[in-house]
Amino acid sequence: MAEQFLSQEEVRARIESLKGVLPAKLVNELLNRLSNLRISGRQLERVMKAVVAEYYKSVIDPGEAIGIITAQSVGEPSTQMILRTFHYAGLREFSMALGLPRLIEIIDARRKPQVPRMTIYLKPEYAHSEEKAHEVAKKIQAITIENVAKSIDIDYFNSTIVVTLDEDALSYRGLTVNDVKKALDRIKGKAGKVTVEGNTISVTVEVQEISALKRIRDKILQTKVAGIRGIKKALVVKESDEYVIYTEGTNLEAVLLLDEVDPTRTISHDIHEVAEVLGIEAARSMIIRELKEVLDAQGLDVDVRHLMMVADVMTWDGKVRQIGRHGVAGQKVSPLARAAFEVTVKNLIEAAYKGESERFRGVVESIISGRYVPIGTGYVELMLEHP
Repeated sequence: MAEQFLSQEEVRARIESLKGVLPAKLVNELLNRLSNLRISGRQLERVMKAVVAEYYKSVIDPGEAIGIITAQSVGEPSTQMILRTFHYAGLREFSMALGLPRLIEIIDARRKPQVPRMTIYLKPEYAHSEEKAHEVAKKIQAITIENVAKSIDIDYFNSTIVVTLDEDALSYRGLTVNDVKKALDRIKGKAGKVTVEGNTISVTVEVQEISALKRIRDKILQTKVAGIRGIKKALVVKESDEYVIYTEGTNLEAVLLLDEVDPTRTISHDIHEVAEVLGIEAARSMIIRELKEVLDAQGLDVDVRHLMMVADVMTWDGKVRQIGRHGVAGQKVSPLARAAFEVTVKNLIEAAYKGESERFRGVVESIISGRYVPIGTGYVELMLEHP
């Protein structure tokens, strides 16, 4: 007698019975995979048993030292990383740290990355047109007076800075002489005076010291005329069927306000900026993503759950903290654990001065004192019931 195939409702009912056993994500994935297949009751039973068995194999044992395993899993492959920097073709100056330098940046939670950058995705009406994507890139990139000036000279006798503008540079970026004048009006000060004559703008100030005039000239050079502050360069790259903008420099909050930008996919690679603009959960996801990208680019296979553990430890108290003596390791409750990491004498003296007590609840302090380590079999306590 041939086996009868289950209906879709029966398959769904049986798989949903695993909700108390498997995570919801696995149950949903199983439902999606089996939704359009013809399958018998016996076959479904075998599949369900195999999935549950594999799931339990992947679950860590109670009392396992997951912190040490995570440190080994991330630390060992990182010794095989190479020191290199990736350059985008056509722009020698546009580079980003990869490999070990980027890994160190993430783990140390550096406040300022070596090369702050963003990946900006556009809405469909702009993402599929190279011309529109370049227009958005021009709109995003910060244009300073230095970018549109042929020369900037100082007339020391009249205390005047003379800016000669480049017509071609202005027209390429869609700017006018008046736009530059408006930018200079904002910084000239109360006693300053801005005059325009053709393509030449003169800024007269009431300062006569040579050093002060040089400082004003430098300030004028860096004055923003258009674009978003902080975005030094914007490069349009075609990826699969859409155009994406990569930037050197970041300003996530300002970029997300642009109508042309897709705010659901646009990211800044500055983790602290992500935490400030989008919140700590977004920063946690960014840490996981960045760590995985760095390791994958080097061909190193590390289970994503180890990276999730690192991200959890770095963000659990609502702030992005480094793994080091100024962050996670330095904020341990145990004085001996802190002393075992770095600056031993200093930590012990501070703990003694403050009258801290050691409770021997962690691994490091238990090993130092020769006690049972609270992991594995040392994690289990037995109770004896007297008759």
